[in-house]
Amino acid sequence: MTDAVKVGFVPFSAAPGGILVAFCGHGLEFGPATRKALGPALSLVEGAAETNQFKGKNGSILDILAPQGVKAKRLVVIGTGKPAELKDHDFLKLGGTLAGKLTARADTVTVIAELPKGTMSADQAAAVAAGIRLRAYKFDRYKTRKKDGEEAALRANVSIAVGDPSAARKAFAPNANIVDGVTTARDLVNEPPNVLFPVEFARRAGRLRKLGVQVDVLDVAAMKKLGMGALLGVAQGSTQPGRTVIMRWNGGKRGDQPVAFIGKGVCFDTGGISIKPAGSMEDMKGDMGGAACVVGLMQALAARKAKANVVGAIGVVENMPDGNAQRPGDIVTSMSGQTIEIINTDAEGRLVLADVLWYVAKKFKPKFMVDLATLTGAIMVALGTEYAGLFSNNDELAERLTKVGLATGERVWRMPLGPEYDKQIDSQFADMKNTGTRNGGSITAAQFLQRFVDGTPWAHLDIAGTAMGAPKTEINQSWGSGFGVRLLDRLVAQHYEGKR
Repeated sequence: MTDAVKVGFVPFSAAPGGILVAFCGHGLEFGPATRKALGPALSLVEGAAETNQFKGKNGSILDILAPQGVKAKRLVVIGTGKPAELKDHDFLKLGGTLAGKLTARADTVTVIAELPKGTMSADQAAAVAAGIRLRAYKFDRYKTRKKDGEEAALRANVSIAVGDPSAARKAFAPNANIVDGVTTARDLVNEPPNVLFPVEFARRAGRLRKLGVQVDVLDVAAMKKLGMGALLGVAQGSTQPGRTVIMRWNGGKRGDQPVAFIGKGVCFDTGGISIKPAGSMEDMKGDMGGAACVVGLMQALAARKAKANVVGAIGVVENMPDGNAQRPGDIVTSMSGQTIEIINTDAEGRLVLADVLWYVAKKFKPKFMVDLATLTGAIMVALGTEYAGLFSNNDELAERLTKVGLATGERVWRMPLGPEYDKQIDSQFADMKNTGTRNGGSITAAQFLQRFVDGTPWAHLDIAGTAMGAPKTEINQSWGSGFGVRLLDRLVAQHYEGKR
């Protein structure tokens, strides 16, 4: 991964250099500091805007090379639309739009962080800075040479001119840690499966110890002792042994119940004996997007010293079609004591989550649990790749997730649960089957998981459409998106530690 974009904050009086970036509202409205910085170049901008029919629509761009009247080799004007209509997430997107217009050769960039009615707030300027860094992410560590025309990683020193640089730096500090957490999650999803196997995944999670996170790794012997037969049933077909990783950040009051986040970490999913078609199977290196999010989230919370007690737990395995792999028709016993008939070995993620959910519910007794999993293709049929599916047994938790999803742009859509769906996963030989019929596949998967939460307030996020291969956005051009880190950090910040 390349992250060679340095972002800092300077006063409006700082001299522009290299590339100058300005924001304008609908109708080509500029703030006073922007007008002063543009000086005689303002008439050039107005003329170019008329020629290009540029009116300052949100996200639109006017690009002028060698502008006369300013000490810059290039002037980029970005429209904000009507300032009154801007939401918090829009500033993140403006930063991403800005970064998208820079090139690998852009060394020095000055951004005038001002709206038509005056300076951006410290939080708004910080969001622009975060958007720049998120967009600049590029996973290229295995590239030994670049093809002709291939876009190189962005390298730039970006100075954001604001009214109060000190306040902007203070506002950006937690944002920078959250961006680092997203970057970690993206890196994990993008890694090839011959590099990121379960033991290596657990080792990388262990790096969080440097930030004060307590990390415990359960090996196969420990999981057998606990009775994690559902998770181990998935792992037994691989030469790479499975692991369960428990991460604890104790930033809240001593003795307070923690909140808990659980991630599915199938480092590669062939489908097992119920093997997948060969087409696009390479994408199954990303079947650990939920676990990647949990690791990135724990990093962000610890780095910004969140005032909350948080448990992060991931089950990491490979699902392979070895001679020792579990078969359709097998019956496994989960840690909860409930038995599961294996109907389809490609419905493996829920087996992994079942044991980890039960372990966390029993050991830590959290206020709530949220699990994330690239669980079903069915959720993409229902929601496409714009929303993650949300299933919950708790209306308050579901409502909070929905609201922070809208605020961060990592949107979730609540789907139904109900006892009627349980009938599809009832088994004549065991307590349940691991999959139901084709209809309602994401719902029956959630119904399955609900049997292992032991009454704990719980939400399940099916991120199959949003964690990997999702459409490119203003703030993400990567195959692995890091979806969920910003969403869940905001959930913790707003509701479980007070506002930052």
